[in-house]
Amino acid sequence: MNATDSLREMRKQLHRIPELGFQEFKTQARLLEYIQKLPQAYLEIKTWKTGIFVKVAGSEPQKTIAYRADIDGLPIEEATTYDFRSEHPGKMHACGHDLHMTIALGILTHFANNQPKNTLLFIFQPAEEGPGGAKPMLESEEIKTWWPDEIMALHIAPEHPVGTIATKEGLLFANTSELFIDLKGKGGHAAYPHTANDMVVAASHLVTQMQTIVSRNMDPLDSGVVTIGVIKGGTKQNIIAENARIEGTIRTLSIESMKKIKSRIEALATGIEQGFECKVSIDYGSNYCQVYNEKTRVRDFMKFTEEQSNVTLVECKEAMTGEDFGYFLERIPGFMFWLGVGSPYGLHDARLEPDDRAIDVAVQHVIQYITSMD
Repeated sequence: MNATDSLREMRKQLHRIPELGFQEFKTQARLLEYIQKLPQAYLEIKTWKTGIFVKVAGSEPQKTIAYRADIDGLPIEEATTYDFRSEHPGKMHACGHDLHMTIALGILTHFANNQPKNTLLFIFQPAEEGPGGAKPMLESEEIKTWWPDEIMALHIAPEHPVGTIATKEGLLFANTSELFIDLKGKGGHAAYPHTANDMVVAASHLVTQMQTIVSRNMDPLDSGVVTIGVIKGGTKQNIIAENARIEGTIRTLSIESMKKIKSRIEALATGIEQGFECKVSIDYGSNYCQVYNEKTRVRDFMKFTEEQSNVTLVECKEAMTGEDFGYFLERIPGFMFWLGVGSPYGLHDARLEPDDRAIDVAVQHVIQYITSMD
């Protein structure tokens, strides 16, 4: 089995065992098994929770270059045509983290066999999809010991064909926040609505009002998203619901807009409390800061990419996608780029089937780029 086939097989193994944030025990074990079989002369391995750090000692190090891959899956029932579908019911690698890990392993394999000039740090990060692994990982003693001078990462892009590298200077991914709202009123019999406070009705009014925040409270030249993905309330058709729950997400291109949207949600919730004589509580869950590419380093990467004949560089627009890699970029200069994987189904779709030819494209491109930095 050649190197490319070996990586594709590894991707299949990882795809079969998706695990949620900070529960990636099988994934961590499989990654460690692979890494420990590599030549160890230049390697040091440390674990952190369900994540892994691997340092590759440079021969003449002037700096430490970090490469990050996220390792968790999503709570989605897989609907692909693969013969290597998820073995974990209700869980799937629907965001491409199986490819992210495999690509990182491919790059690591090369440098474990071919010592780089600069020291490299490979970061296998848990819980990107939630509750957020980047921020606590940055506070770990493990990374403080091996603190990198710069960092890079990629994310698969189903909308781009294989062979495409897409990125830009500055803002790439949005600020994001989870949104959980609980409403508590008074239950009762459906035949006696005047004796109860109906939280299905209250929740419905709140959802409708929140849809006016972006259209009526934000500058039309700014961008924001308030999406409600879940409404839960009630237990039976003839019982007035005492409780209801709303779950959603907020996305903005600026920190100021995020604060404004949250302020409006809180004001609307206060109005619902008064209008429906109920109690409303808000939890913003995981909050991810923007992914902001450092100008000098992403320009260097884009220039290098333009000069390669086997890939096509696309200067893309910013996206409302959320990524906790932004916390790394807050503290370590670096960048993220999109990797084309040519799928008709998008991220977080149960039918997502990335073209695995993109694995070799990414591995070779990043190896060449890191080597060019020596």
